[in-house]
Amino acid sequence: MFEISSPAPSKSARTRARISAAAISSFVANGYADTTMRTIAAEAGVSVGNAYYYFPSKNHLVQELYERVQIDHAASARTLLAQTDGLVDRLRIVFETGLTTLTPYHRIAPGFLSAMIAPDSPLNPLSAESSPARDLTIALFRDAVDGATHRLPADITALLPRALFVMHLALVLRWTYDESTDRMATSRLLDAGLRLFALAIPFLRLPGVHAGAREMLRLITEVRS
Repeated sequence: MFEISSPAPSKSARTRARISAAAISSFVANGYADTTMRTIAAEAGVSVGNAYYYFPSKNHLVQELYERVQIDHAASARTLLAQTDGLVDRLRIVFETGLTTLTPYHRIAPGFLSAMIAPDSPLNPLSAESSPARDLTIALFRDAVDGATHRLPADITALLPRALFVMHLALVLRWTYDESTDRMATSRLLDAGLRLFALAIPFLRLPGVHAGAREMLRLITEVRS
């Protein structure tokens, strides 16, 4: 039998990957603010002009990092999601693997956050520029919800993944500034939130609770940068 091998990456793809890897290395070593396109180019062994050819700004490299982190997050989460069909357990997997994937960047996370926080920043997780990474995370939450055995009302199911993404951002914010041992304060917050959700699930089909939950989720999903 003949084996069909994947074509080797082009020189352009290798150069792009080298610049991206250099940027991530510099972000981790120096932080967001002290990383420049010049330092990235030097570490990648390319000219500054060449670095700008592949990535028009440092922000474009951050967006590349966003997407890489979310791809890694999805890969680790989906392996574990295949092992359980309980809704709360599946949501815990997505939240916890998300934080685990971010762990190498915890030390420099406050610097990134200061660049993200402005509503008009392209690095804001809710901005149009961040939509590729955001869509990956929302899709992961949708998989977690749709693959569970719990049957929620259809309108709640439709709204939940986007609302969970906003809650994920809030959890990451707490995690970013969590100085407790092993960031246990963030773990306790997640535990409390999931316990409350588990208690609410049986009541979501009751007319009054259903309407209130739907309105709350709708308001959460309306959050925009």
